[in-house]
Amino acid sequence: MEFVLLIFADVPHLQGFLFELFLLIYIIILMGNGIIFLITKLDPGLQTSANFFLGNFSLLEICYVPVTLPRMLTIACATHMCFILILGATECVLLAVMAYDRYAAICSPLHYPLVMNFMNYRVCIQLVAGQTGQIFSLPFCDSNLINHFFCDIPPILKLACGDTFLNEMLVFTVSALFVLVPFLLILVSYGKIISTVLKLPSATSRGKAFSTCSSHLTVVALFFGSGLVTYLRPRTQGSAGTDKVLSLFYLIVTPVFNPMIYSLRNKDVMMALRQWPCKYLNSLKN
Repeated sequence: MEFVLLIFADVPHLQGFLFELFLLIYIIILMGNGIIFLITKLDPGLQTSANFFLGNFSLLEICYVPVTLPRMLTIACATHMCFILILGATECVLLAVMAYDRYAAICSPLHYPLVMNFMNYRVCIQLVAGQTGQIFSLPFCDSNLINHFFCDIPPILKLACGDTFLNEMLVFTVSALFVLVPFLLILVSYGKIISTVLKLPSATSRGKAFSTCSSHLTVVALFFGSGLVTYLRPRTQGSAGTDKVLSLFYLIVTPVFNPMIYSLRNKDVMMALRQWPCKYLNSLKN
């Protein structure tokens, strides 16, 4: 009736150090993304569509922190998995919309409703909830030890003693919908962006256009690269160690580096960060 997360049980001598390390990482995630979220919402100079998506993306990264805490009971594990998948699917779609926003800023507009229809949040929740329920309806008659950091699909399926073929096909289908399709939309958007930018006569204009896209492409490479390998590769390939390393990229590395990648490459955000303490102190005096 319960699952136990092993986490770092195989390195007991490092558990104290790893606890302190991940506590520091979580604090950095909360502070860094929290600052980006607040400043994009409160600063009047940052009220653009690109910064609107950036603020919401930072909020999503913050949400990963509480839902990745260890869960012990089966129902908690199922709830944990459901929230992780919902947030992950939302982040995939949001990254695709951010790519479209950059395309619209550089090239002629595409059919915006096409992307927005894909962002039907109710459908997203229904698919993820159905997938989670299907996985936890499997018989688990052997070990209840999950060799992972959190309740993710691959390690849970490895514990099932029934036929998991239909579940694996469902995982592949939903993953393709929420990981592969947004990734392909991003590639199409940036393919058109590159084609348009290369036609610009000025080298300065080309450099500026590429600069606005480089930060987003860095996050896309980290997040989608690890996600595609984790959820779309055959279940017979890979190991628990590989799954753990890949999960670190889309759950920890991306949220940690997101504020630095976007703020350092965004002159408006950097200027707002420098001016914000003075504005805040002046508002207190008034």
